[in-house]
Amino acid sequence: MALELSDLFLYLVLPLVAFLYASVGHGGASSYLMVLALLNFAPEQIRPTALIMNMFVSMMAFFGFRKTVVFPNRLFLSLIIFSIPAAYLGGSILVDTILYKRILGILLFFPILRFLNVFPINEGNSVEQKWWMAPLLGLLIGFFSGLIGIGGGIILSPILLMLGWTTMKETAAVSALFIFLNSVSGFLGADGFQIQIDQQLWIVMPLTILGGGLGAYLGARKFNPVAIKYLLTVVLFIAAVKLIWTG
Repeated sequence: MALELSDLFLYLVLPLVAFLYASVGHGGASSYLMVLALLNFAPEQIRPTALIMNMFVSMMAFFGFRKTVVFPNRLFLSLIIFSIPAAYLGGSILVDTILYKRILGILLFFPILRFLNVFPINEGNSVEQKWWMAPLLGLLIGFFSGLIGIGGGIILSPILLMLGWTTMKETAAVSALFIFLNSVSGFLGADGFQIQIDQQLWIVMPLTILGGGLGAYLGARKFNPVAIKYLLTVVLFIAAVKLIWTG
């Protein structure tokens, strides 16, 4: 019975998470990782599974938001050129299971704080972009993205908004494409094609991608699931504490 309940949890929660994250321009890998880690899947399976779903969902989110803004090409290139090789390097490193869960638990606080609007949005005077700032940002986020198995959007988005370099819609478009490319790089770095993924995970992937596609479609048209955001914030907080303290 416990196995059946865990299956139901897996098949229902992952598509819901994809829907929510794509509606705000994200791939959702941090929450995919959370669910899979809590269900005790092995880290070597968790990372490629989350990254595959992240690729599809983030690309759909990008196409949804790209049509609504003038894309900041120069900023994006400054970020991604350094982020892609760093994500590949991070993806090639497999960390201890307990340490992996604790790092993931810490990273979950980024979407928690984002959903609670804790990060300030600089809509007036933006911070001047020095030539080294975006490359360094891309390098650091890319490495940790590959190491954990995320695209990095949960870290990049609040930073861009705090610096005032992009608007909300621009941030969503930049983050979505950033997530996609980092996910591809991290997957290759982790040698994802050689890893045997559990059959359950292959079943849930299409459902998750479908949920993400619907979220991307509605999110680009000003859909704002506020109630679900706060509900997910509570779930993320409980999961983060569990992952950090119990591993």
